Amino acid sequence: MNTVLTVDAVNRSFGERQVLKDVSFTVTTGRLTGFVGANGAGKTTTMRIILGVLAADTGTVTWQGAPLNRDVRQRFGYMPEERGLYPKMSVLEQVVYLGRLHGLGAAEARRRTMALLERLELAERANDHVQKLSLGNQQRAQIAAALVHDPELLVLDEPFSGLDPLAVDNVLGVLRERAAAGAAVLFSSHQLDLVERLCDDLVIIANGTIRAAGDRAGLRDRYALPRYAIEVGADAGWLRDEAGVTLVDLDGRHAVFDLAPGADDQQVLRAALTRGPVHAFGPVRPSLAEIFREVIQ
Repeated sequence: MNTVLTVDAVNRSFGERQVLKDVSFTVTTGRLTGFVGANGAGKTTTMRIILGVLAADTGTVTWQGAPLNRDVRQRFGYMPEERGLYPKMSVLEQVVYLGRLHGLGAAEARRRTMALLERLELAERANDHVQKLSLGNQQRAQIAAALVHDPELLVLDEPFSGLDPLAVDNVLGVLRERAAAGAAVLFSSHQLDLVERLCDDLVIIANGTIRAAGDRAGLRDRYALPRYAIEVGADAGWLRDEAGVTLVDLDGRHAVFDLAPGADDQQVLRAALTRGPVHAFGPVRPSLAEIFREVIQ
């Protein structure tokens, strides 16, 4: 796995309103990078700068250490948040046409299109006009259009919008296959529960500023609170009287608690063992939603 895309100190304003402020992060091959933030945080503007749809005022975007140009961007796949397909073309014609624009021959474009539609469970709708598809199927058709030329970088703006849970699993499987084959995947979303389940790496943006970036596990460790969970053989209510302990949740034998600065988690464990068996004990890692709330404050 290698870092291939580097966004470095990118700034962008629209009139007097600065929407990106020194935005910097990287994207690595073989991994899914979630780009999260509230609506208006700067996700789409950043993606459009990566794709060359917009220009940065200052800063750079490089691919494998070199400036981006048209030839490099031809090897990217992009799915905008807005519906971008021609409504009165069939799904098959549409995806084949976009494959041809990326330099594929007619037969190869058709072969790849049909393989993708099969994989995305859309083959039976191949000859339907896009406008006749449900919103979820239109979304899958757009994903096929972004993938047909086998891009080295996938940039997907809200790719899971409108998809039911089974369709999310299907699309995720396709994206993971592409990542395993060596592609880099950058996708935006404001659905934090989905991103928590899907991404390998995470970039959090708020008000045009990157607030946190890194691999998911590392971020959960970095922003972890001194919070622990314990499951014992009898009622855990005795924790209320333990020095330095603040109970967060108590449900019979299971408890979640915070430790005051300087308090010793091992002392709590020893106290538990004097009262009977301890079935589980360990730190509680924060969820993505908790990290998000903390870093955007």
